[in-house]
Amino acid sequence: MIKSELVQTIAEQNPQLYQRDVENIVNAILDEIVKALARGDRVELRGFGAFSVKQRDGRTGRNPRTGEAVKVDPKLVPVFKTGKEMRHRLNAGR
Repeated sequence: MIKSELVQTIAEQNPQLYQRDVENIVNAILDEIVKALARGDRVELRGFGAFSVKQRDGRTGRNPRTGEAVKVDPKLVPVFKTGKEMRHRLNAGR
């Protein structure tokens, strides 16, 4: 599912809301998650999961085409861990 499909589904389930309002709400939620992660905060959505940021250390990598050593700088990467309720709901049908 992509963001536009999510917006469409939510708009269909809530006919009292305009689709552009639903799109604004979804964008606002995602923007706030990104802002919180950029500040180094953890974002937890109970029953769904938690977003956090991890530091990935710098290392020496290899260019796959030439085999040449390449320096890879340290960076921050987003991490998502599913919540307990989501794991149970995903595995309930098995």
